[in-house]
Amino acid sequence: MKVLIVGNGGREHALAWKVSQSTLVTDVFVAPGNGGTEQEPLVKNIPISSNNIEELAEFALNNKIDITIVGPEGPLVLGITDKFKSLNLNCFGPSKGAAQLEGSKEFMKDFLIKHNIPTATYQSFTDASEAITHIKNIGCPLVIKADGLAAGKGVTVALEEKDAIKAVQECLNNNIFGKAGSKLIIEEFLEGEEASFIVLTDGDIIIPFASSQDHKARDNKDLGPNTGGMGAYSPAPVVTEYIHNKIMNEIIIPTVQGMRNEGLNYCGFLYAGVMIDYENNLKVLEFNCRFGDPETQPIMMRLNSDIAKLCLEASTCSLKEQSLEWKQEVSLGVVMASGGYPFDYETGMEIFNLPPETNLTKVFHAGTSFKDGKTLTSGGRVLCVTALGADTTEAQKEAYKTVKRIKWDKCFYRSDIGYRAVEREK
Repeated sequence: MKVLIVGNGGREHALAWKVSQSTLVTDVFVAPGNGGTEQEPLVKNIPISSNNIEELAEFALNNKIDITIVGPEGPLVLGITDKFKSLNLNCFGPSKGAAQLEGSKEFMKDFLIKHNIPTATYQSFTDASEAITHIKNIGCPLVIKADGLAAGKGVTVALEEKDAIKAVQECLNNNIFGKAGSKLIIEEFLEGEEASFIVLTDGDIIIPFASSQDHKARDNKDLGPNTGGMGAYSPAPVVTEYIHNKIMNEIIIPTVQGMRNEGLNYCGFLYAGVMIDYENNLKVLEFNCRFGDPETQPIMMRLNSDIAKLCLEASTCSLKEQSLEWKQEVSLGVVMASGGYPFDYETGMEIFNLPPETNLTKVFHAGTSFKDGKTLTSGGRVLCVTALGADTTEAQKEAYKTVKRIKWDKCFYRSDIGYRAVEREK
């Protein structure tokens, strides 16, 4: 079986690495890939942008690709699945219509309200003065979100009025997110603990993955600006068996059924960011129409099941009810980033002391390139150092042991990934 993976981040490196382990797979292509995928056995980078749907479809046709797995949200929102299916190509990911769950925060919130799926109260705005008046009327804390795709950076948790107003002005007046920020939503601030809950579905059968928890803020103790994610671990202790069943029954199943009822059969990965309050009440923070990043990295480290086979079955509507097989260990990934991220940062720095893969650790590449035998930085989030351990404390120690060896100019990382689970274990 030949597999094409679309994307160039840490998520795509983890997917390519796991897919290449399938006994059914002979070739794995990644478009465009990164410095890490370039160095993986059985994996070949293809110099086609993830948003160049026409060229990707032509490549899949010419190379008789059996299944294309789409990593990032951009090509899904642009309609890559619709294009591939029109050419009788198997493509695992939701249609353009279904991908609106991530492509538009307003669409998502309206959908949740319509189908009685719990979420924070909200209001949408395109005019900055109206949004600011609303902020002054209801007070802080509040959450400000760009309506469109902003690479995980379009969310501001505003504890004070001045921060909320600044976020509105930057989004609607200064256009820092471009078209994605031409509309925003202002929603209530929710307290509790957040978890990432990801499933695979063909629109009928739903197969949940192990739970995980992302760390979106740049700095320790979840302070500082929002990023695409500074680390993650799996499983998340807050997702007990009771909470798992509650998320499936109150959020995931109603979402998949609701999409089908609206004529938008959802086939692909579905990611729910869920806030769990101290009385075990749930509210949806966000939906992603693909696997999370950096959650993919620790989840793939623990997964024993064949992800390529699952994606092929789902894309051809031959998916069967089943439980996935998991390693018992905890997996934890620490993102190493370029100085200045998530704002301005330099690229082209050589990365030193990259270790080989072991049974316990794997360094997944995100923003890297490989030139003349050297691995260089090419993005904000550069690496995700991922490790297994008997518990979160051990996985954390193992990951940071490797993190501290790797060097490049101005690199930085959080030093507390997994801190909630570690505190629980104490």
